[in-house]
Formats: sequence, C-alpha cells, structure tokens
Amino acid sequence: MSILFRQIEARCMVLRTPDTGTDSGAACREHGSSSLGCSNLAKVEAQTEGTPTAAIRGSHAREASAAASRDPVPDLEEIEVSKTASKRHGMFPRLSSASLKFVRVPFTKDGFSGAPATVATMASQKRSASSRPRSARSASSTRSSGGDAYDSYSSQKASNSASRNPSGAHDSKHGSHRAHGSHSQRNSRTSSAASSRRVAATRHSGPGTHRAEGKGPKTRVKGRHLILKWSLGLICTFIAVAAGAFAYLYVTTEIPQPEKVAMAAKTTVYYADGTTPIGSYAAQNREIINCSTLPKYVGQAIVASENRTFYQDRGIDLRGIARALLTNLRTGSRQGGSTITQQYAERYYLGETTTYKGKLREAILAIKIAQTQSKDTVLCNYMNTIYLGRGAYGIQAAAKAYFNKDAKDLTVSEAAMLAGIIPAPSTWDPAISPKQATSRFNRVIRIMKEDGYITATQAKEAAMPQTITQTTENTYQGFKGYLLTMVEQELVNSKAFTKDELETGGYKIVTTFDQTLQNEMQSVGDNRASGMPEGMQIGALAADPRDGSIKSIYGGNDYLTHQLNNATQATYEPGSTMKPFALLGAAQAGVSFNTVFNGNSPQTFKGLVSSVANSGNVSYGYINLYKATAYSVNTAFMNLNEKLTPQKTAEIAHSAGITSDIDETSPYNVLGINSVTVKELTQAHATIATGGVKHTLHCVSKVLSSDNKELYAAKTGDERVFEENDCALVIKAMEGTVEYGTGKEARSIGRTIAGKTGTANDAYAASFVGYTPQLISTWAMWYPDANGNPQEIVDFNGYTHSEYPVHLFTEFMKQALNGTEDIAFPTATDDGKVGGPDGTWGTGRSSTKRSYSGSSNSSSPSPSASATTNAGTAPSTGTTDEGNSGATTSGGSAGSGAGAGTGGTGAGGTGAGADGTGGDSTTGGNGTTPQQ
Repeated sequence: MSILFRQIEARCMVLRTPDTGTDSGAACREHGSSSLGCSNLAKVEAQTEGTPTAAIRGSHAREASAAASRDPVPDLEEIEVSKTASKRHGMFPRLSSASLKFVRVPFTKDGFSGAPATVATMASQKRSASSRPRSARSASSTRSSGGDAYDSYSSQKASNSASRNPSGAHDSKHGSHRAHGSHSQRNSRTSSAASSRRVAATRHSGPGTHRAEGKGPKTRVKGRHLILKWSLGLICTFIAVAAGAFAYLYVTTEIPQPEKVAMAAKTTVYYADGTTPIGSYAAQNREIINCSTLPKYVGQAIVASENRTFYQDRGIDLRGIARALLTNLRTGSRQGGSTITQQYAERYYLGETTTYKGKLREAILAIKIAQTQSKDTVLCNYMNTIYLGRGAYGIQAAAKAYFNKDAKDLTVSEAAMLAGIIPAPSTWDPAISPKQATSRFNRVIRIMKEDGYITATQAKEAAMPQTITQTTENTYQGFKGYLLTMVEQELVNSKAFTKDELETGGYKIVTTFDQTLQNEMQSVGDNRASGMPEGMQIGALAADPRDGSIKSIYGGNDYLTHQLNNATQATYEPGSTMKPFALLGAAQAGVSFNTVFNGNSPQTFKGLVSSVANSGNVSYGYINLYKATAYSVNTAFMNLNEKLTPQKTAEIAHSAGITSDIDETSPYNVLGINSVTVKELTQAHATIATGGVKHTLHCVSKVLSSDNKELYAAKTGDERVFEENDCALVIKAMEGTVEYGTGKEARSIGRTIAGKTGTANDAYAASFVGYTPQLISTWAMWYPDANGNPQEIVDFNGYTHSEYPVHLFTEFMKQALNGTEDIAFPTATDDGKVGGPDGTWGTGRSSTKRSYSGSSNSSSPSPSASATTNAGTAPSTGTTDEGNSGATTSGGSAGSGAGAGTGGTGAGGTGAGADGTGGDSTTGGNGTTPQQ
C-alpha cells in the first residue's frame, strides 16, 4: 500500500507539469530524482539519447505496452486523467469512482504534452459518439473491452505518427493499428475526433499487449466482493422478511377447533346385553380411547418410529424441516419434515396439507400446541387420529384390524409393528410387504432399546408378530343391515341425533334386540317350506308389550340384496287382524260379546254393490262375537261394523297404534283392506295386550358417550288409551282363535296365547298376530310380482295361505318362550248388554232370551269347507238332563259323515260337526251352549 502511495505522489507531480509549462525533466530536477517516475524518465533519456525522434517514439510505444503488461497496479496517470476527463468534459457520468476506466498516458522526453491531447481526444470521442447514428454507436460499442480511453490514445498516437511519417503506418511487436490522417495542420481536438471515429471502426486484431479494462486481478477481486455483498444482502433481506412474516403469523394464528374428521369416531351398535356388537356407523373406522389404559410402550414405540426427539423438541424440528426443504427443491417432490406434534396439528386441526403455506401454518400451530398442551396429550390425540391401514384410524381400531384385540392388550412386538408401518401403512402391511414390515419392526425395536424404553432382553425376545387375515365383510350384510338402519332411523327421527353425528360421534348404542331371539327369528324366516314360490316375502317382528322394546325382526334374508325392511317399511293388507279393533269398539259401546250377529254367507249390505262372503263361503248362522272372532266370520263383523260405524273402527285402530291411513267411510275397513306395516300392526295389538296402555315400540334402549355418559334414553310413552276390562274381553275372544279357531296350530306352544289370523282379499297376503303377556309376535307374507303388484298366494307343501303364518309364529314362539314364565292374562268381565244398551245390536232380539256365553276352553273342531248353510233355530232353554247325544258340558257332539250332529244341552245350536253343521234341536238337561 505504501508503494502505491509513493507512486501516486510521484506521478501527481509529473501530471501537474503540463499545466505549468515545465517539461518532465525539469520537474524531476526540481523535485528530486528519487521518485519512481523520475527514475523511469532518467532511464528513458539515457536510452534514447542520440536516437532519431521517430525511433524514440516507436520505442516509447513498445515500452509503454510492455510496462502495462507487467505492472498489475493501474498507473496513476490512468486514474488522474480519467477523473480529469470526467470532471472537465462530463465523461463517464454513470460510473462510480470504483469503476472508472483507466488510460495509460505515456510521457516523452519533451514533456507531458500528450496528456492534454489525450483528454481532449476522450472528450471528443464522447461527443462524436453521441452525435453518430444509433447503428454506428452500436457497432462501436461491440468492440473488444480494451476500452475507449486506450483507443483514444492510439488514435492520437497514430495521428502524430502520420504527421511525421508520410507512409501513415505504425507497427508494433504484438499487433498493429492503422490510421490515416491529413498532413494539413489541424487543431488537436478536430484531429483527435476524426481519428477516434476511424479507430472505432477499425477492429483490433491479434493478441495485443494491452489488457482489457476492468479485467485485471484487482478488478476481478472487487467484482467478486461486489457479488458476495449483493448475495449477502439479498439473503439478509430474505431472512428479515421471513422472520417478520413468521412473527406476524405466530401472533395472529390461534389454535382452532379440532377438525371434524379428526374427532370422528365410529359409533358402535350393541345388542341388549350392551357387550355384543351388531355393527357400527362410521365416516372413518376410529375408536377414541383413553390413553391412560394403554401400556407405556405403545406410545414409546410410536415415538421411536416417528420422532425420537419428541419429548425434547418444542413442536418442530428445524433440522428435519431444512433437510426436507432441500430435498423438495432438489427433486421437486414433497418430503415431510414433520414431528409428531406437527402431524397431530395437521390431522387434528388443519386437515391434510401439502403446500408450503400450509406447512408454515402447521409449524406455527405445532409450536403453540407444544406450549399449551402436554406431551402426553399430544401423543394420545395423535394415537387416536393416525391412520394405520386396513381402514383403521387410531391405535384401537388398528389393534382390532391387525390382531383382533383391544389396544390395551397389545404386546411390545405388536406395538412396534404398528408403529413401524405408520409412514406407509397400506404399503407396509405385513400381509402385503412382509419383508419391509419386518425391517421397520426391527428398526423400532432397536431404537426402543437404544432410547431405554425396553431392555436388551426384551429387544432380543421381540419377534415379528402374526397378524390376522383382513376381512372385507360388509357390516350391513345379512340381517344386520336391517337392524342398523332401524336404529339409525329411530334416533334421527327422535331429533336427538343427526346422521352425521351418529357417524362421527363415537357413541355406544345399546339396543333392545335380543341376540338369541334375533337369531331364532332369522332362522325361522330363512327356513322356507319346500314348494314356496320364489319371491315370496316374509316380514316379522317380536316385542315385549309391557315396555314396547323390540326383541327381534325379520326384515328379509339379506339387506345387501333387499334393502326394503319387510318388518318396518313394506306394507301389506292385514285382513282379519283388523277385526279386534271393531270388537274393542263394541266393548266400549257396552255391547256384550254374547250378542248374536248373522254369520251367514254371502250377505249384502247397505250402500255396497258387491256381497260379502266368509272364507270358503261358509255360513255360521247366528253366532256371538266370541265365535265370530275365533272363526273370523266376515259377515258377522260386517254387521258389527255397520252398527259401530267404519269411522269408529278407524279411530280405535289409530289410537291403538296404526299410523297408516284407514278409510273411515268404508265398511270394508274392518276386513283389513288398507295396507299397514308389520311394526304398526304389532304396536296396535300390543296396546290391547297390555290392557290399554300404549308403550311405543322402540329398538334403542340408550346411547352412551365414549366415556360412558348417558346421552339418550328410550321414551316409551306409557299412554293409557283404552279401558283395561275392554281389552281383556278382546283378549278373551282372541284366545278362542288358538284354542278352537283358525289358529289351532299355536296350541302346541303349550301357553295361553291370544291370536288372530288374517287373509287379504283374493289371498294377496296372509298374516298372524299372537301374544302372551310378555311377548307379542306378528308374522306376515305376501307375493308381489316383478313390478310389485300383489299376486294370489297358492297352497304349497300342504299349507294353505292362512296356515303358513301361524306355522311360522308357532315355530318361533316355541323357542322364544322356552324357559320363560307362563303368565295368565287378566280376568275379563263381560258386563255389557246383549244387543247393546238400546237392544238394536246384533239380531235385535230381546235380552231376556238366553245369550251365548262362549267358553274359551272349548276344544270343538271348526267346520270344514263342505259345511251346509242351514242355520239352527233360535236357542231355547235347555233341561237339566243330558241330551240324547253330545256332551252336556262342551257343546254339540262331533257329527258323523255328512249327517247332523246332535245338539248339546240347550238345543238349537249348530253342532260343529267335522263334516257338516248340526241341525238337530234335541233338548237335553242343563247343557251349555255349543261352541263352533
């Protein structure tokens, strides 16, 4: 640096010489010859003494060129002249002092007379360049970077040489510049400008001896320093902006509510025992559990697999983030650098995110979570939300999917296997990639040992566990689909839950379904009799009438192939199972069930075009309501309904529980011409079975939260709608259906059962409803065609259309009531008046005449289809003696062949013979009214 200052001092002295008019030699003699400039001058004078002027000039040019190539430090003349030219002539207005172009100004023995010319030449070139056409300036600007200043000097040199050398040529050792000028005397500025234009148009050739401006070692170092400074500035600016943005986002970001899908847990539906699952509802297969029930090594295995620094970091891992970022920039892929806290923040609060903006928010949220939530909380929530393959979300669902056990029962090896496959569970499932799964398992075990979670012995004993075979069974397959949809619909209809809440709430739903009864009902319904037509539909439902809890249903064979639930959704014509509601209306009206109604067939009724006939067109004569119920006599109930009114019958049916529309204007409604579902018919009869208290049928007992808090309890209603004795009279009449009427097969159950058969018009449907005090069951069948239109049910395998539902009921109830208590129905008191309060009901005969007092214990057989239509005479008072034939205590005796059976004591009744109706009026002593 000191050498540079000395050079500057000496050369400044030389440069000042032209301004004072003193030659260079004088300046050196005046100021001393110790400076480097004077030493060079002395050398030049000594070497050129006696040499011709032209040769000296040539020598000077060569020396100047050689010196420029040797001296790495810019000559002071270059700096000074550049500054002088810039100040005086406005040159290089856009260049800073650090980037000024250098020009070497040689001096001669005669002084520094060339400098003013050189500066003038540079100014002239500046002006001439600005005045030239754009194309010329562009061409000039594409010259070698040797620099304008040096070319200006060369132009001046050539001009001077041309004035002395007629040939106008000047050669150098390493290259040549040719310039032509006039021999006339011009001022130096004009000559220099012209020469500059010519030189600008002349292409420099050869290697040359002058280095390009700004290309020296010093300039390259400065250039590199400048680039470094700019780079550091940009980096610092980026860091500052990023830090500011991060600080802003940190301040403004709040921990949001958890994502709905992250909180989503499957709701499990159980049988009435509360432990046996039926199925589940789930947006995702997830079960939220209390992590305090888990062994510690379950969470430790996940930490070992996913984030070894979890218990030390503050939510994020800067090293991991940087590594992932570099990988992403290099490969264009998306690699995660997430900690467990970040993954938890993404799944629990944000949802899946892959953008850099999303990842930044994720990182900020992770930091805040780490500051506000304990590590155990974060880890537990992570374990409850992470996907582990096989459709399982969370450690509990995964434990069941892979090992068919609860997470609390996982072993160290099983926990390590599950933790190992977290990054790619579907790919690394042991059933798919056993080698990769084993490798990941070994890695987790090794880290757990290294980090002190397990002992060396435990690690040595750990072996890759065996997983179960993944099943693809649909939870709605078979009959379970009917149960699950029933439960869902009941809860949604109650307004207690939405469907979405059921799918994500993680509830425990305890139903009223009895697993044993459900399996038995399904077995009976599926075990069809041979010869049954293909496409025959069966629906059934069993419930406890005392509280309305549904015990079982038969909705169909398989929900996946037949989604319409035959027990709750499909409708059919109930037929004569509607008659008990008219019977109940008679009891309410104060009509004794001993009132006699015309049971002949066929009959015509007021306002009806078509006549009405009994099944098989059998005439039963004048019979009381007990007999009319047991044998399901259509004409007798049409007469009753005519007096009661169809509106009253419909009203009672609706009060009992029928929700479907019933024609209130048609007398036929008592014959069941309006379609209903199995469920609503069961509800209506259950109201009668309980003595007039309506307990709403339901299939959900209660709903519990994931922590076993009760959220919902069944509301059964418990509404009294009928008088208990009125219902008891109806039950007494329905007992005759099973004891001696159309439902005799049910007697084999061995219990006191009330029931009623029903056949739709043209045999389009058939049904039977029966019950004990503790269990009611309804079975129905119908036969739709391909378009859903009803078809006649033909006899098959020895069963008539009306008999098969009774058979199904009997088979089911035998098993359902097995081992249960035989409970008797309440005693009924028939205190109504024969013929009704006004004596106009039934035949209208005086109440002083003996009425029928039907016995529910009669075992007399029903008439066959070959019975005649002759009716017996009106009953008269019997004697106390036995009749000539027939039992005195049980009615008419069995007829023989086609003949007439004799009347029992109390003559005139029909004998209910096996092959024909009795017409004998033989009297006997003190007998009871014969039963049909």
